[in-house]
Amino acid sequence: MLQQTIQNRSAASSGKHVHCHVIKRGESCLDLFAYNILLNTYVQSGFLDDASKLFDEMPIKNTISFVTLAQGYSRSGQFYRALDLTLGLFREGYELNQFVFTTVLKLLVSMDWADMCWSIHSCVYKLGHLSDAFVGTALIDAYSVCGNVEVARQVFDGICFKDMVSWTGMVACYAENCCYEDSLQLFCEMRTMGYRPNNFTISGALKSCLGLEAFDVGKSVQGIALKARYDHCLYVGVALLELYTKSGDFVDAQLVFEEMPKNDLIPWSLMISRYAQSDRSKEALELFIRMRQTPVVPNNFTFASILQACASLSLLNLGKQVHSYVTKVGFDSNVFVSNALMDVYAKSGEIENSVKLFSESPEKNDVTWNTIIVGYVQLGDGEKALNLFSYMLEYDMQPTEVTYSTVLRACASLAAIEPGLQIHSLTIKTKYNKEIVVANSLIDMYAKGGRIYDARLIFDKMNKRDEVSWNAMICGYSMHGLGIEALNLFDMMQQTNCRPNKLTFVGVLSACSNAGLLEIGQAHFKSMLQDYGIEPCIEHYTCMVWLLGRSGKFDGAVKLIGEIPFQPSVMVWRALLGACVIHKNVDLGRVCAQHVLDMEPHDDATHVLLSNIYAGARRWDNVASVRKNMQKKRVKKEPGLSWVENQGVVHYFTVGDTSHPDIKLICAMLEWLNKKTRDAGYVPDCNAILLDVEDDEKKRLLWVHSERLALAFGLIRTPPTCSIRIIKNLRICVDCHTVIKLISKVVQREIVIRDINRFHHFRHGVCSCGDYW
Repeated sequence: MLQQTIQNRSAASSGKHVHCHVIKRGESCLDLFAYNILLNTYVQSGFLDDASKLFDEMPIKNTISFVTLAQGYSRSGQFYRALDLTLGLFREGYELNQFVFTTVLKLLVSMDWADMCWSIHSCVYKLGHLSDAFVGTALIDAYSVCGNVEVARQVFDGICFKDMVSWTGMVACYAENCCYEDSLQLFCEMRTMGYRPNNFTISGALKSCLGLEAFDVGKSVQGIALKARYDHCLYVGVALLELYTKSGDFVDAQLVFEEMPKNDLIPWSLMISRYAQSDRSKEALELFIRMRQTPVVPNNFTFASILQACASLSLLNLGKQVHSYVTKVGFDSNVFVSNALMDVYAKSGEIENSVKLFSESPEKNDVTWNTIIVGYVQLGDGEKALNLFSYMLEYDMQPTEVTYSTVLRACASLAAIEPGLQIHSLTIKTKYNKEIVVANSLIDMYAKGGRIYDARLIFDKMNKRDEVSWNAMICGYSMHGLGIEALNLFDMMQQTNCRPNKLTFVGVLSACSNAGLLEIGQAHFKSMLQDYGIEPCIEHYTCMVWLLGRSGKFDGAVKLIGEIPFQPSVMVWRALLGACVIHKNVDLGRVCAQHVLDMEPHDDATHVLLSNIYAGARRWDNVASVRKNMQKKRVKKEPGLSWVENQGVVHYFTVGDTSHPDIKLICAMLEWLNKKTRDAGYVPDCNAILLDVEDDEKKRLLWVHSERLALAFGLIRTPPTCSIRIIKNLRICVDCHTVIKLISKVVQREIVIRDINRFHHFRHGVCSCGDYW
């Protein structure tokens, strides 16, 4: 390169001496041919000002003069000056040869005006240059950029004597416009005609193999590259890396990479990014360390990829080191690097640093907003995610499928149906309404918001479903206690190409547990390993322990816990403890509670459940002992809480709550409901109050349970035609369940209550759970 520069400088110096001599002797000493040579010398040396001055002083000019200077302007990025010169040829009537047309066509492509090539094409046609290989190839390139493949092929077919450049241009045209089969077919025709493909042709063929996911064909093309000795070419090597990494064959990709020259950033950056994107973050970090031992300097894409690897591995300290480095080299303001840094901090729990970077970012794109929104959702702060989404819309930033999917997840986590409905209406107005990831999030949002039938409607309208779609719907049915519907859907899934995974069986076993389908649940538990090769994990064992315990099969539940091939978790013992509370199995319940407290001494729920077992057996001394132990450990019981949403405002109620502004209306409604339900045959179940007080006091306490307060408010403030949706942080008690069934019949309203375990749909005096929960 240096030698070429010296030669150019030397030629330019000699050219200037000749030019000076001409000026002294007079212009007549040079003919047009000599002037064009001198003009070309200035252009090739980069002295465009001198070339322009010479061009203006030339006594006569021809087509070559215009084309020479125009090509110089084009190479230096002065496209408008180049275009003005070439248009001068047309205006002033100079000869329009193949060099003119190739120059102006390449110029239009460089200026992103390739769609104007049709006007040049018509002129080429009139002057009879269509059969020329150089002009034809330039037209093919221009039409390729426009996406007009059919016309490009017509031009190709019209070339009389095709050369390698023509074949390569057409193969690349097909590949660039996703006509992969045509590209490979033409590649084969070219070889049949006896042409030896070059590195660009091979790169185009490899890109087509990648597009078709024809990885075996790609290996055949690699064999052609090896025979032609293009295996060390950068273009071919990068195409091979793309092919093998897309196929997941990182072993062959690594072999190709090791054979490539290591003095270019592209292979390094490509491999690092593919490792990071394929959950091979450790390999990405190792390759980055190797790259830093070479003279190759990372760019913004390299840093973005390595930060993605840090985020995946939650390597906060390493992420901070990279942050320091990119700040030193000035890449911290780059939007790709900034986004990746935000992701590192968000996934490491330091969302404040992410927000700081977000605020300081001079350029924000959709990924910037999505990163912060996703970060909040992953940390369980759905409200902030929804607020940020509102700001995103105010800033006229268009949401993507990632945005919609994430904010719908936020609505699902909050069981916020109203914002979810609004977001659904937004997606309908966009192309993302058909995206599978958005539809999956809609299913989850509607299921967790208590509208399981709307979730099924979304599911049925999907053109394509993946494992997430089926799992979301099966788990949704399970959550709503609709075990038969969940199992029917599982049978439908088995008739498709979607193979059940671990989460599928969590939904299936949970459905069996919630519906009390013991034999069916046991059969599916066995089939996991036998039919699908899925080893049960702790969630599957927990479902089965709950199913056995809830069915009163305590010996079977204890036996199953003993067969777990790893240490039983808190979840397992807590499930069996819950079953013991329902069946008032004091002795086993005490054992389960001890196991839980050995692992989590300050678990308030276990203390409460143990106290409830003793209270149910009227062992008040033991109840007092448990409460004393809680005081000693400073364990506080989580208060019973129910909440209901009305016109975008969430109203919270605790047991016996008198703080609500509408408390007088609520109490009046409760009295009216008490009278109506007693007339309908309601008899209070005082056993639901696990306190050592008189029955009259128990009856009074029952009517101030948090879910009844929330229900009374809902009846007052929501239109008579609307369903009432209540969320409760604890399990609904037996008496509340009984009385709400009667209330749904009295007021002729659907009442949906989501307790800590599942949904209950009360309608016409019946609950969807079938009184089994």
